[in-house]
Amino acid sequence: MTEKTQQKSALVLFSGGQDSATCLAWALERYARVETLGFFYGQRHDVEMQARLDVRSAMAAANADWSARLGEDFTVDIAGYGAIAESALTADREIEMQENGLPSTFVPGRNLVFLTIASALAYRRGHRTMVGGMCETDYSGYPDCRQDTLQALQQAISLGLDETIEIATPLMFLDKAETWALAHQLGGDALVELIRTRTHTCYTGDRSQLHAWGYGCGVCPACELREKGWQGWRDGGAQ
Repeated sequence: MTEKTQQKSALVLFSGGQDSATCLAWALERYARVETLGFFYGQRHDVEMQARLDVRSAMAAANADWSARLGEDFTVDIAGYGAIAESALTADREIEMQENGLPSTFVPGRNLVFLTIASALAYRRGHRTMVGGMCETDYSGYPDCRQDTLQALQQAISLGLDETIEIATPLMFLDKAETWALAHQLGGDALVELIRTRTHTCYTGDRSQLHAWGYGCGVCPACELREKGWQGWRDGGAQ
């Protein structure tokens, strides 16, 4: 890291999933102080909230430098928002494609809400960078994961706060195989194994079976994408 980078800090939107864990490692390699923020938005499964604490602690324990840079963790309860933005992630609904071409797991405006709330915390805590795991390469078609959406939001947030706030998305143009590769680059086999066994991505909240790529039901879109990425990374020559 350069001296200039070492003086900066970042706030990571941290869910405890594969993508946000990789982003946390990415931030810990680049910033002198890193804090994390999670959201309870009425998720059907509380395993996500449990996983994020486990993953955060494990990452700090695995790397002394990361532990020294890792600051406070915050959570925000926005269950009311989740109720009005009902989806298969917040209500007992089938995971399926809808007439508008988006999956029923789409929570309308979730990233817009998350980042707007996060910007208030970032402003108060002195962070000028927010880091998120949004990606438009391997994703479910969510419009609030697109680069142009987030660039527009970054401009709106910076104007609204009268302070330049960067939204950093290190995974934006990576597929899931490349995300596994990035984790290996950042933390070697130890970080890959931590992400494989401790993070949670499965839409159904299933932690009953550990697959080669991690825990999950194995059939929901999130599990299929994670498995495909794992296999692509392994087939690509991972050690």
